[in-house]
Amino acid sequence: MAFPERRLRRLRRTPALRRMVAETHVGPDDLIAPLFIREGIDQPNAIESLPGVVQHTVDSARREAAELTALGVPAVILFGVPATKDATGSQSCDPDGIVQVALRALKADLGDDLVLIADLCVDEYTDHGHCGVVRDDGTVDNDATLELYTMAAVAQARAGADIVAPSGMMDGQVAAIRYALDQDDHPEIPILAYAAKYASALYGPFRDAVDVTIAGGGDRKGYQQDPANVRESMEEMEADLSEGADMLMVKPALAYLDVLSRARSRFDVPLAAYHVSGEYAMVKAAGERGWIDADAVMREHLLGIKRAGADLILTYAARQIAEEHAR
Repeated sequence: MAFPERRLRRLRRTPALRRMVAETHVGPDDLIAPLFIREGIDQPNAIESLPGVVQHTVDSARREAAELTALGVPAVILFGVPATKDATGSQSCDPDGIVQVALRALKADLGDDLVLIADLCVDEYTDHGHCGVVRDDGTVDNDATLELYTMAAVAQARAGADIVAPSGMMDGQVAAIRYALDQDDHPEIPILAYAAKYASALYGPFRDAVDVTIAGGGDRKGYQQDPANVRESMEEMEADLSEGADMLMVKPALAYLDVLSRARSRFDVPLAAYHVSGEYAMVKAAGERGWIDADAVMREHLLGIKRAGADLILTYAARQIAEEHAR
């Protein structure tokens, strides 16, 4: 008796057959590698909650960026950890702030061979851990924060950023940044908008990496998106595009694949997803305990993110995937 459906299994029989008919591929070109640059250290610091990830010196970041470029990774995104923090995150827009120093060094080293993305937020730079200027009552002042973001965007562009990526979820941030860049003669700098950034519980290891504690045990639920909502994220994306965003991002990735899929079906611009620190760390921790094959699970997770519609994936596993691809 013939079983027509058996043709599906026939195409799974060998690794080469499976590779030939695979619908989804994740390779170096799909990846953006996050890099943490810490001021005032003379050697890289391991981040305990992010196995395999470090806080870099400028020099070690230069070496890492060169190696990532050689492996075919097209972009890095820089996060700064300043030696001093203050209420307004002033180091975010200082020409001699740690990210601006690193941008100049990486641009001098690699030119246009590597896309330099600058995360544009101030939580790493503020002593209260919020993503903006905080009023006396503890709430974030949206409009005062926009002024800070525009100064940071200009500083990053002048230092060599190829893309700026506002992640603070302030209303009107993309329009304000676009105007500031254009006025400062940087109309060619694209904006990658963290358009659907949720108030997630999956950011803990990242906060370890940038030494952030939100003052008073607070949270960011007043400006980041509610995990219960998806229609709202579509409105946020529409707004960012109308204000001049060139690319959109969903963050986190795995718990929000429905948001990613809906965005892919609705918007034709490049779409990124951030495979965040908690998503990465959980795989690593389970692998260390011998509960899963961490490398295989990591690959599966990234395939799922790509399959859901991401063109680009920010992931701490970028180097791992690129090295596997090179073998």
